[in-house]
Amino acid sequence: MAKPKPQRIRDPIHNLIEFGTDQFEETLWRLIQTPPFQRLRRIKQLGFSEFVFPGATHTRFAHSIGVFHMARLLMGVIRRYVDAHQQQFKDHQARHALAAALLHDVGHGMFSHAFEAIGKEFKWPMARHEEVSQRLIRDSEITHVLDKSFGKGFSENVADLIAQDTPSDLYGSIVSSQFDADRLDYMQRDRMMTGVQSSSVDPTWLLANLEVAEVSTGADETGSGSIETLVLGPKAVQTAESYVLALFHLYPNVYLHKTTRGAEMLFQALIKRLVSLNAAGHVEKTGLESPSRNS
Repeated sequence: MAKPKPQRIRDPIHNLIEFGTDQFEETLWRLIQTPPFQRLRRIKQLGFSEFVFPGATHTRFAHSIGVFHMARLLMGVIRRYVDAHQQQFKDHQARHALAAALLHDVGHGMFSHAFEAIGKEFKWPMARHEEVSQRLIRDSEITHVLDKSFGKGFSENVADLIAQDTPSDLYGSIVSSQFDADRLDYMQRDRMMTGVQSSSVDPTWLLANLEVAEVSTGADETGSGSIETLVLGPKAVQTAESYVLALFHLYPNVYLHKTTRGAEMLFQALIKRLVSLNAAGHVEKTGLESPSRNS
């Protein structure tokens, strides 16, 4: 019987992303094939930014796979630290974090964050992608794939990890921290696909100089505790400065560009009008089909 071959994806940012033949990565590959994840092929990462940057047509699908790739690299940093300090690597927590990295954006709605803004105004909980992501992980085809492979409750743990505002441990820091996998992917991906040259980051040197340390979780000198997380070592001070500046420059140059913001305002006004017409019972004026009485 022939050995199964790893599944490989060519990515414009990370080049070759490979999913191995072990049970865990085969399961993650099956997650990618589920309808909720495949839907991300139709969700643009930067919403209306393509009106300014014609190349910015990349999707949440590509970004999510890139985040998993970065998360796996960050997990390698953690494993090396744990081995060097004669500690036990926690495979179960690592798997939760890697699955959460892959699935963190599965609940994004149309036009990404532009839809969330209008949802916030109308207090639509299902417009928050974090909320939808959690629900899909807890109750959908994704749940079946995860729990069948790793046991009942695995999906709940992954959803709980995504729900956290701040990481509760070192493994969770790859999902949510200053150097999390999400940020490390979108900074590179958005810069390349928009063509912006002022937000360069050196991921190779950054990863080579990541360390693990205890940092305070408080907002002032007294603090409220500490947590073990990923930090940059002293050899990467300039890289850290470039990283912060790169993120700072992306906002005025890309995310808050006036033309993009204008398109978002028009979209939000359109949705508001549709909602008001529907509430007034004038569905025929929306140009949309009336819902079936049997549906």
